[in-house]
Amino acid sequence: MSDETRNPSRPAGDPRTAAVIPAAGRGTRLGPGTPKALRPLGGIPMLVHAVRAMARARTVGLVVVVAPPDGVAETRRLLDAHPLPDSESAELLVVPGGDNRQRSVRRGVEALPPDVEIVLVHDAARPLVPVDTVEDVIAAVRDGAPAVVPALPLSDTVKEVEPSAPERVVGTPDRARLRAVQTPQGFDRDVLAAAHRRVTDEGDGATDDAGMVERLGHDVRLVPGHEEAFKVTRPLDLVLAEAVLARRRATDGF
Repeated sequence: MSDETRNPSRPAGDPRTAAVIPAAGRGTRLGPGTPKALRPLGGIPMLVHAVRAMARARTVGLVVVVAPPDGVAETRRLLDAHPLPDSESAELLVVPGGDNRQRSVRRGVEALPPDVEIVLVHDAARPLVPVDTVEDVIAAVRDGAPAVVPALPLSDTVKEVEPSAPERVVGTPDRARLRAVQTPQGFDRDVLAAAHRRVTDEGDGATDDAGMVERLGHDVRLVPGHEEAFKVTRPLDLVLAEAVLARRRATDGF
């Protein structure tokens, strides 16, 4: 490990499973100011909550945080200021990201030690994903799935539109066949690395890592997602996240 590894004295978890958290974006939909990953949630930056959510899974031995290229030192100080509880033994590594999410994830994967075989990719903006969801994803990869995503059925009707002004509806997909996917998404490391090399080299990105794996022809398995694993992108989402966190602290001592 480099000198950016945190908590080296902690007993290692399963060294074959690691999580990569891209946190190099600015999250402008939450408004100007602090980058989204550093916005406070219950007095603690969302990034710290996301790191703890991954480290809470008993089989995750390493969490790699991909920071803005000019923010590695700041991110390292932030994580040092909010150390993991003694019950969570994962090591932390901070590496500089790229100019978009795809390149940042690729840098995080490239920073993993060679003995890591299962990789989770998790959005820093999903700070409240339950540990059971994380472990369900890992278990499915361990069972042989090359890629796994947690997902929920859609409750709203979805319309397909033409990208015009004003927009015109061109179709109504069958909602029963659609799912809203979440993170962490889990992968066989070799499959994920190959997808990032292929799609990056072709210069044609995808909206998530599982989509990149699909392009290589691999199956992607679904496991049940969780309502509390929602993505914090708008001010209203932050209000909801605060309410969920307050309930957890009141009922579970979270």
